[in-house]
Amino acid sequence: MSHYMYEFLGLMAVFSIMIVSPGADFAIVVRQSIVHGRRSAIMTSLGIGSSLLFHISYTVLGLGLLVSKSLLLFGLLKWAGAAYLVYLGIKALRAPAMEAPADVVENVPQKKISDGRSFLMGFVTNALNPKAVLFFLSLFSALVSHETPVLIQASYGVFMALALIAWFVAVSTFFTIQSVRDRFVSWGKWFNRVTGMVFIGLGIKLATSQAS
Repeated sequence: MSHYMYEFLGLMAVFSIMIVSPGADFAIVVRQSIVHGRRSAIMTSLGIGSSLLFHISYTVLGLGLLVSKSLLLFGLLKWAGAAYLVYLGIKALRAPAMEAPADVVENVPQKKISDGRSFLMGFVTNALNPKAVLFFLSLFSALVSHETPVLIQASYGVFMALALIAWFVAVSTFFTIQSVRDRFVSWGKWFNRVTGMVFIGLGIKLATSQAS
């Protein structure tokens, strides 16, 4: 049992560094927090966490190795992910100036975004990142023994997903604090332009990445 605990602690140590590093997931949660409010951002966080379970599942089953070795599969996943990020960027650039979301300021009209759509946005953003395939494959290959039962490996993934969700729920909570959100709202359309360019930049970066 102590062997599994050492494996788990090693995984969490590396994973903890990864989850706090800014990327597409962080950008989408921040934007959801500012534009649509806390509930939407938390649902997006749950989508990201569920997507991590998806990555963990195929890594444990050995399918991640297939994707990492196939230039065609890696390329298809990469271009799909890049296209989605660029799509999000264009939508942000075309969005009007923000209004206060209903769950942050009461009695203010706000265009609703469904929980399902928020969840799907988080799931797709993370799921279409081919670098996640390589990350989890290399992480488990380096730190998890081949003799570790699949059920134990799956439990590692569940705790990692919970840690990721907890992190992004904290991010959602911080960026929907009234004083913090007001600062971003005061930028007007510049917030949409900046976040739009961030998404497009991340899409271009992903499109030009190489499997390694």
